[in-house]
Amino acid sequence: MMDSPFEAAFSASAHGTPLGLRLLACLLVPPAVVLAAIAPAGKAHGRPTRPAEGYAPALPSAAAPRPADGAIFNVSAGYTGLVEGRRAHAVGDPLTIILTEQINSSKTAASKTQKAGSFNIVPPSAGPLSFLDPNALKASGGSSFNGQGNATQTSTLGGEVSVTIAEVRPNGTALVVGEKRLLLSQGQEWVQVSGIVRLGDIDADNRVRSTQVADARVTYTGNGSIGRASREGWLSKFFSVITPF
Repeated sequence: MMDSPFEAAFSASAHGTPLGLRLLACLLVPPAVVLAAIAPAGKAHGRPTRPAEGYAPALPSAAAPRPADGAIFNVSAGYTGLVEGRRAHAVGDPLTIILTEQINSSKTAASKTQKAGSFNIVPPSAGPLSFLDPNALKASGGSSFNGQGNATQTSTLGGEVSVTIAEVRPNGTALVVGEKRLLLSQGQEWVQVSGIVRLGDIDADNRVRSTQVADARVTYTGNGSIGRASREGWLSKFFSVITPF
């Protein structure tokens, strides 16, 4: 049978290992085992401790120098059509995403099985087998299973986040990205939004609802003492990983 890490550390004395190294090994092995057990779970289920990269505001591209032709009218100087107005339509233009997310989900599962069986042998009342007891030749068996599960989840997110247009596409849609960071006394919170909007859905106030954003990705999380208090401790994660139940 394989020795424990402690026994393996002390058994090295036969090879002349100093006592200090053996004690150091005994102190380092348990934390290493715990970290190895909770590292995958923390990466899969933990929340990010800092905002993700890639949500910086997009800057408009520099306009190409206009050749001198003697004309006063210049489109590249910020001209917008009379019908178009001041709606966001170019790279770098800001617009506001109104967060109106509300998701309700419910799931119910039930399973039930039952099985029963029996057999009976009646021996003859006369002859060489008459000594058999009829009650001893009876047998029956049965099994049953009953399982039920129910899950309900409700998520609601409201607010407003200003984003910028990062890319304008030929089919009249635009890729928007943006974030809002709040530095509070008990930590930092941030909201990151990205997705694809139709330029025609942007109203006169440069606002669009989040339900009209395709491929929307919304991240709302934070860090600090409040966030740490709401997360599971490392020792609880360790026992959750190794428990067989």
